[in-house]
Amino acid sequence: MPNDDPFTSPRTRWWRDAKYGMFIHWGLYAVLAGEWNGKKVPGIGEWIMDNAKIPVSEYEKLAAQFNPVRFDARAWARVAKNAGMKYLVITSKHHDGFSMFDTRVNAYNIVKATPYRRDPMRDLARACRDEGIRFGFYYSIMDWHHPQANERDAARYIPQMKEQLRELVTRYDPAILWFDGEWVNWWDQAKGRDLETFLRGLKPNLVINNRIGKRRTDDGDYETPEQEIPKAALGKRLWETCMTLNDTWGYKKDDENWKSPKDVVHKLCDIASKGGNFLLNVGPTAEGVIPAPSVRILEEAGRWLQANGDAIYGTTFAPLPQPAWGRITRKGNRLYLLVFDWPAGGQPLRLALAQPVKSAGLLKRRGDVTFRPAEGGVELLLPAAPSNRYASVVTVDLAGDLAAVKSPAELTAEGRPIPAAADGSITLSANAAKLHGDAIQLEYKGDAGNIGFWLKADDYAEWFVALAAPADYAVELTYACEAGNGGDFVVQVGGEKLAGRSKPTGGWTTFKTARLGTVKAAAGKQSVTVKPSGAPRGGLMNLLSVRLVPAP
Repeated sequence: MPNDDPFTSPRTRWWRDAKYGMFIHWGLYAVLAGEWNGKKVPGIGEWIMDNAKIPVSEYEKLAAQFNPVRFDARAWARVAKNAGMKYLVITSKHHDGFSMFDTRVNAYNIVKATPYRRDPMRDLARACRDEGIRFGFYYSIMDWHHPQANERDAARYIPQMKEQLRELVTRYDPAILWFDGEWVNWWDQAKGRDLETFLRGLKPNLVINNRIGKRRTDDGDYETPEQEIPKAALGKRLWETCMTLNDTWGYKKDDENWKSPKDVVHKLCDIASKGGNFLLNVGPTAEGVIPAPSVRILEEAGRWLQANGDAIYGTTFAPLPQPAWGRITRKGNRLYLLVFDWPAGGQPLRLALAQPVKSAGLLKRRGDVTFRPAEGGVELLLPAAPSNRYASVVTVDLAGDLAAVKSPAELTAEGRPIPAAADGSITLSANAAKLHGDAIQLEYKGDAGNIGFWLKADDYAEWFVALAAPADYAVELTYACEAGNGGDFVVQVGGEKLAGRSKPTGGWTTFKTARLGTVKAAAGKQSVTVKPSGAPRGGLMNLLSVRLVPAP
């Protein structure tokens, strides 16, 4: 395993600059298109085997019906290219266990089990290279089809999984391996690290997501919030939001809830402004066709990128307050203002900024932009009309270096205290926690991260605060808990402890705030921890934040 930091490693440089990729979920589930035995099956399409409780013997029969004769690898790669996407990740094997490539490990694959008899992955890898698109594979650790993919027989299943991954790396030369299904009880972080070492031995510059382990911050190269965008940059941690273009990953014929091109552009701008990547999914049909609405939406958003890509590709987040009028990205001393709401009636655009401005203008457009100092920053006077209906881009070049502001997550990682707010309260967010233990991990259940998979007695979360003088603080936790889960825990601030109990709140995404009591905190740097009191029942909770509020 490499010991370099993915945030700065040459291995991940291309991925950090790319910002935008295409996700493709394609497999036997496309044959059913969301229906089983003439009935619509609730839930996302690629989970239909599980959602409809289809027996393995029945699901296997779908292979005989899978014949994607309209598949055109070059057309797929050009859709991604026209959309402005720089990389592509496709399902080589999803949870259903069916391999979409020519594997020697078993006959349950597209070449040996279907009338198609061809390897579409080989064609797609070649087409992506020809179009300048980096190619990558999704691979599910979990496998509903394989009889040995369980806790009892995992030792016999894992070598077969490794052999399939060897085939993927050595035959198709992918730039990315995107893992999933790691939540099964027989997979742990140690197995993930062993697999990562194995894969990097085959290809040292592979970019690998954190689901190769247990989604811990030291697993793989980057974090993977799903269907959600974090509220802020995650400090010196790479991340990528994966998201569907409608409501499902695999093809589902009645899912017409498409995102608009404007929504895609705004989400891409939001993600780039926080230092993340955007992996946007399409679900092709069983015939091998990317649905026409997907193509239309992606191409329309791609036209915005053709004109404004400088504000996205190769950028990072700017350590500035998030403006109400849009988002901000940065390259060195140049800021890109992604303006969603153009000021009307000659009103100035306000930018909170401590550094002096050298120049300002419109990106690749004519039109005067002037600026003047204002309280707390600068005001920009823009042309009367926006340059784009989705997001107009204004460039601002600074006279000096933009001051870096460390995120709470970076402060915790360095063992430094998280500062108090103006009212004296200190909010310790899940995103900023240092996590201890094998199971506990940061995940996303809303627009902010929460600490989940809190399954073991020795799992705990830690932060640091610094108090100028001894003080009393009320301790509040904001958490969610599913019925049948929960348990006792202890919050410790320095040498002071408070006992608490997590109770069902209505589900894992229904958060509530509970005040535990008051602690007498000593002056100086203090560690704040939340630890279970013994083994939790199921999961302890999904913890959003701990808040220390000065007691009256």
